Amino acid sequence: MTKQNIAILGGGVSAMTAAVYLTEKENWQDLYDITVYQLGWRLGGKGASGRNAEYGERIEEHGLHVWFGAYVNSFRAIETVYNELNRPTSVPIHTWQQALKPHSFVVLQEYIENEWETWPVDFPLIEGNPADGTLDLHFWQLIELVVAWLHKWIDELEEAIEASNKQVELQTRKSRDRSLLQHLASEISDAVDSVEDKVRSFFDSAVDEAQDILSTPKLLISQLHELMSLRAKDKKLSNTKDRLVTWYIVRKLKRWLRSEALELIDENPAVRRAYICADLAIAMTVGMIRDRVHANGFGVLNQYDFKYWLARNGADKEYAVESAPVRGFYDLVFGYVDGDFENGDVEAGVASLAMLRIMLCYKGGVMWKMQAGMGDIIFSPIYELLAQRGVKFEFFNQIESLKPGQDEDGNYVVEEISVIEQVALKNGKYNPFVDVKGLPCWPAKPNFEYIDSEQAALLQQHNINLESFWSNWPEVYEQHYQRPLPRKTLKRMRDFDKVVFGISVGSLEHLCPELLALDYAFEQQSSQVKTVATQAFQVWLNKTDEQLGFNYTPPSEERPILSAFSQPFDTWAAMSNLLEVEDWQNDKPCNIAYFCSAFTCDNYPPSSEHSFPAEQTAKVKLNAVEKLQSEMKPLWPLAYDAAGRFIWDVVYDPNKPATEARFDTQYWRVNVDPSERYVLSVTGSSDFRLATDGTLFKNLYITGDWIKTGVNAGCVEAAVMAGMQTSRAICGLPAEISGENGFEPDGT
Repeated sequence: MTKQNIAILGGGVSAMTAAVYLTEKENWQDLYDITVYQLGWRLGGKGASGRNAEYGERIEEHGLHVWFGAYVNSFRAIETVYNELNRPTSVPIHTWQQALKPHSFVVLQEYIENEWETWPVDFPLIEGNPADGTLDLHFWQLIELVVAWLHKWIDELEEAIEASNKQVELQTRKSRDRSLLQHLASEISDAVDSVEDKVRSFFDSAVDEAQDILSTPKLLISQLHELMSLRAKDKKLSNTKDRLVTWYIVRKLKRWLRSEALELIDENPAVRRAYICADLAIAMTVGMIRDRVHANGFGVLNQYDFKYWLARNGADKEYAVESAPVRGFYDLVFGYVDGDFENGDVEAGVASLAMLRIMLCYKGGVMWKMQAGMGDIIFSPIYELLAQRGVKFEFFNQIESLKPGQDEDGNYVVEEISVIEQVALKNGKYNPFVDVKGLPCWPAKPNFEYIDSEQAALLQQHNINLESFWSNWPEVYEQHYQRPLPRKTLKRMRDFDKVVFGISVGSLEHLCPELLALDYAFEQQSSQVKTVATQAFQVWLNKTDEQLGFNYTPPSEERPILSAFSQPFDTWAAMSNLLEVEDWQNDKPCNIAYFCSAFTCDNYPPSSEHSFPAEQTAKVKLNAVEKLQSEMKPLWPLAYDAAGRFIWDVVYDPNKPATEARFDTQYWRVNVDPSERYVLSVTGSSDFRLATDGTLFKNLYITGDWIKTGVNAGCVEAAVMAGMQTSRAICGLPAEISGENGFEPDGT
């Protein structure tokens, strides 16, 4: 059998996942010859990180990268990588358990009467390995888990309401409602041997037409939970009364909450927060039943924005729809079109399924923190493993365009790929790593010692960014050498047979215009699956979180990951855990703070506008300084003097006076490049997502968090699932991808 040449374009999560699983196939080297073509000097795409040798080998990221405990496929992939790589124990991080640690402490911010209030949430640890989890929960399993959380919040609220001498007795009078409770009683009584006396009395009253049916919120929710547990096990979808009794009970609880809890909300944060959570759970349950998610799938909800869908299903507009958990989710997925914080837009099906999975499917911690940079933790071991296996890497290879053609059977194919060779390498070889305290890491700048000396000097002299869409390197090179940068043309059946396009969706219009002109569905995907620019900054600090005035430390002493705060930079993470893997000498910082958010930008000029990235980066710096000077006081009150001025002494820089000048040695960036912008899930856009082999071109496999995956949102899990789907379409592996049918119906 003739080997097939596979050209993988890009080195992000999806592309590298595809490569990992392609090389999992037995005797893969007899079947394939795989080459990765990568812009610049490092893998990672939007997840790339670098080590800055000038400043203590500090970690510099594109933004905040945290995994969720419900990232089943991501953990399976990285577990495979670390296990197969089998790093020696002399490497500081040689197992996946060392690479990622569970994290439970999440903080939200509420804006109450013109002041920010902190809402700390310490999620329970759930025993188990995320790789052993599942995202394939059917309709009743999801409802059961929502009702289990609702049970907790209703119990808390009933106790608070009863303590305030308000009503906790509920009455059922309508004959239709009585029949639903009779159904509830019958289903539970038939399934269990005995019930508590108070439950038996409740069931008896439901059956006895002469009795009033009296209950309490706790009693109703506990019995609904019992019914949901039965349905979670038997997956019976056909009995309409199961859905009707669920609908009836949660709506009855909602009316009780509106009647009895609202007066307590303004004076009692615990009641307010339990009310918000209960109200959201009720609205989501009502919505899933009303829109027949069991029969239509979560995809039917994607015609609505998530906030609109919540309000449509009765969520309290004042307290729940604009609540911290909802705003925090929009912040999580950068869900603001063009970075306009007044224009949030996230598909309801995508959002509700994602929130349910995050809350209900996690193992270990609800989140997992990487114990070094994402490049160090994820992409270094992937590169090492793939290189060991024989995958070839062509760094400094910038994809310029893909050209269509037709094969011998008349099928459309990718015929040629034009590549710009950004630099000449000494001896044609490049070692991409730097060693930081024994850990192989990607540098923040290329390893210039492997690049032709004259070109290396020119790159450094002009401070060239080889990863930028707007780089002026072609002009600098041509002016110096009196010739353009060298190009090569990869040809089908000579250099490649199959193409894995792993560059993000924002690049399609620039790299594939001729393909898009031939394939309307592909063009629609390119134009309708939107992206948004993001911004991030990191500051190294001389004070701990407590010394800055943040005093919400849980028993675990975990550092906070906080969201739903003022914009921009609505998200802050305390990352002091990374100091030990940086390499500061002598005088050292004692803390690190990461910030990120969407970035406001609605116009991206052509690549000839070389000044564009610097102009936008300057805006990020202004935003970051403003954040510190004016907006962090609610979280860091001790970082401000009596006059309310930010104390620059808290920012680490032993060589500068305690002024704003200290910010100059911190790290900030804007992600405006087509391949770096965050992929959105705007209303209705899921309809335009294609499968990995869904284009018109027979030898083209698109991959990334922008294709149809069963998550359909910008995140690592969607990217990993896309890479797995790409590999499976080519070689059949992996056989199972958890959760990929998440938007499909469960039954009738």
